[in-house]
Amino acid sequence: MDHYDSQQTNDYMQPEDDWDRDLLLDPAWEKQQRKTFTAWCNSHLRKAGTQIENIEEDFRDGLKLMLLLEVISGERLAKPERGKMRVHKISNVNKALDFIASKGVKLVSIGAEEIVDGNAKMTLGMIWTIILRFAIQDISVEETSAKEGLLLWCQRKTAPYKNVNIQNFHISWKDGLGFCALIHRHRPELIDYGKLRKDDPLTNLNTAFDVAERYLDIPKMLDAEDIIGTLRPDEKAIMTYVSCYYHAFSGAQKAETAANRICKVLAVNQENEQLMEDYEKLASDLLEWIRRTIPWLENRAPENTMQAMQQKLEDFRDYRRLHKPPKVQEKCQLEINFNTLQTKLRLSNRPAFMPSEGKMVSDINNAWGCLEQAEKGYEEWLLNEIRRLERLDHLAEKFRQKACIHESWTDGKEAMLQQKDYETATLSEIKALLKKHEAFESDLAAHQDRVEQIAAIAQELNELDYYDSPSVNARCQKICDQWDNLGALTQKRREALERTEKLLETIDQLYLEYAKRAAPFNNWMEGAMEDLQDTFIVHTIEEIQGLTTAHEQFKATLPDADKERQAILGIHNEVSKIVQTYHVNMAGTNPYTTITPQEINGKWDHVRQLVPRRDQALMEEHARQQHNERLRKQFGAQANVIGPWIQTKMEEIGRISIEMHGTLEDQLNHLRQYEKSIVNYKPKIDQLEGDHQQIQEALIFDNKHTNYTMEHIRVGWEQLLTTIARTTNEVENQILTRDAKGISQEQMNEFRASFNHFDRKKTGMMDAEDFRTCLISIGYNMGEAEFARIMSIVDPNRIGVVTFQAFIDFMSRETADTDTADQVMASFKILAGDKNYITVDELRRELPPDQAEYCIARMAPYTGLDSVPGALDYMSFSTALYGESDL
Repeated sequence: MDHYDSQQTNDYMQPEDDWDRDLLLDPAWEKQQRKTFTAWCNSHLRKAGTQIENIEEDFRDGLKLMLLLEVISGERLAKPERGKMRVHKISNVNKALDFIASKGVKLVSIGAEEIVDGNAKMTLGMIWTIILRFAIQDISVEETSAKEGLLLWCQRKTAPYKNVNIQNFHISWKDGLGFCALIHRHRPELIDYGKLRKDDPLTNLNTAFDVAERYLDIPKMLDAEDIIGTLRPDEKAIMTYVSCYYHAFSGAQKAETAANRICKVLAVNQENEQLMEDYEKLASDLLEWIRRTIPWLENRAPENTMQAMQQKLEDFRDYRRLHKPPKVQEKCQLEINFNTLQTKLRLSNRPAFMPSEGKMVSDINNAWGCLEQAEKGYEEWLLNEIRRLERLDHLAEKFRQKACIHESWTDGKEAMLQQKDYETATLSEIKALLKKHEAFESDLAAHQDRVEQIAAIAQELNELDYYDSPSVNARCQKICDQWDNLGALTQKRREALERTEKLLETIDQLYLEYAKRAAPFNNWMEGAMEDLQDTFIVHTIEEIQGLTTAHEQFKATLPDADKERQAILGIHNEVSKIVQTYHVNMAGTNPYTTITPQEINGKWDHVRQLVPRRDQALMEEHARQQHNERLRKQFGAQANVIGPWIQTKMEEIGRISIEMHGTLEDQLNHLRQYEKSIVNYKPKIDQLEGDHQQIQEALIFDNKHTNYTMEHIRVGWEQLLTTIARTTNEVENQILTRDAKGISQEQMNEFRASFNHFDRKKTGMMDAEDFRTCLISIGYNMGEAEFARIMSIVDPNRIGVVTFQAFIDFMSRETADTDTADQVMASFKILAGDKNYITVDELRRELPPDQAEYCIARMAPYTGLDSVPGALDYMSFSTALYGESDL
């Protein structure tokens, strides 16, 4: 991180360094932070295939904390400790904290021990610090960054929205409109903002959180109740949640990025020139340092004391540790800068950079090679000198150390090799003792090198005339004598263990054979018992027949199973005979199995008892399935007749309604005959209902003998009754219309023929375009307004179709309108005679009683001339009978 980034980080982080831990004492705020920080961490950890449940517990070992930092930073941290001890956990947490600190973050009062101890306040504070650094710090809006930048971004995005005034990260978000406004600003199709109400914060918050989780991949970090239920929501939780919205919508900033590219292009030349100057300076400094360092490394003046040589070695280590690494970094950076500069120049179509003479990368590499060659020679010389001075003291100390180690190892070994523990051991224990003895022999062979090394060191000390050679020789001789004795005892014990092993091996083989055969036989019996007792549910005769066949096959295997049982028991009896004959000490039971002969015999008896019970259950179920099959066939036979009959009747009724055979009365009589025949068919439907009830009571769910269900039959029957009733009513209405309008049968036939011709879809109804075509064909010349008026008459409900009844009403009305006025005048003159009016009494005298009373009721509002009470003139008479709109 360069100086500007570091300064910027420190300036921003300073207000958060002393984050207020006392606020966490508020349970509501702590609950919000736990929930939000946990969701935020899981949104990143799920990229690595894991998550956390408890924030203070799951970060205690440091492993998931390091993984979280690797995911959000894209960098690799140091290898974590996999141990379970506290020191391993502290080490992992320290690595995570060091990484955070390396990013310019100042951690105040947060230590690894507190995190490992599960300190909730410190853990939440640490996660908040991580969120600030990696999710909020880099936010930049109009020269403001981090918290202020995020707040400014929210204000800019929500400015156009009503009832949204973002001034902080707590109460400004309580009503939920801020979250909804951010989503609507970037993804308006996700939220209908106009339907949101400020006085319904619960709905607003839940809407925003659910939409963000479902469509924006922003996990639900808070519940709406958490925000509403507190006077002031937790600022850190809200900032964390809002920062996720910022990053989710950061793609919208690409336009600003494109604008910045122009500025970057202008800065390329300045940057390239600065890189050239930096290269020249760095190359000069590095070559000067190499020139001054090589003479020091080529100085081979020896020292007479070990202390002086150690000081030279320490100086050389300081050079390697402190002085050289920065120069290695400088050399690497120099090459990187050179390559970067050349690449930028090439991409900018600029000439390649040519450093000053003697400062090429190859010149620096050659100088560096000379430095490393001198360094290598100096290191070898130092080590050889130190070895030369240390040799004698080292040999003596080495002899003492190896002798002590060897004597400590041989202590008690002779007594162990002389034990008789194998005399009372079992075979498994004998084998264990043999394995243990083989391990000891391997260990003994491995120590052979140490004994030889001890002897070689003693010989070298003698050759160098070491002052304490007599004591060294005596100790070496004692070690060699003891070594020979251990070899002899080792061989003797091996022979005794192998003899004992052969004695028990035969019994073990029988035990193993018993176990190998008893285990599968026992599993077979347990499986058989489970199958014999297992309940079964079948729905067809074929299924129960399959179960019966499988049961018969199982019974056929019982004789062979009994033979296997007797063979297994025979193996156990043979073991008992060998134990009694040779008086073998058999401690415990068969080590390979816990299955006893008593268990085998008990389970075998149980299997034989369960077989007849299974036979009885299968027979009963077979009889039940036969009964069910009869019910299926009975229902299927009737349904296959009734279903097609209903369909046929529906088609016949449809033909009657559109064909023009006979008068309307003939069609009506024909329909009533059909209705009668349909009603007479009802007993067959009822009989089918009875069969269906029996099927339901028998829990029969499918029937392969028919494709019809009772629901299909019911729906078809109801549609048939509805269709015949509706068709009959339509014909009756046509008769009423014909009689009322005075339409002849020939006109009705013409109307029907015209209607059928233009009913292209043959649905019994014309759509608007078909009706328009029909009107044009019979001579109507109309515009859109006139057609709309006609449609409002024939289709008052605006469903877009014209029925035959509406068609004949319109056609009869159009035909009759021209004659209405003449008919009214003629009727009035006949009844009035020479008068200009007609009275109520005259109507009662001239008309039948029922029609007279109806006519008087219609005329009541219009009676009462000034000269003759209870009388009507011509206009009142015609208005009462036909209405004002008809004349």
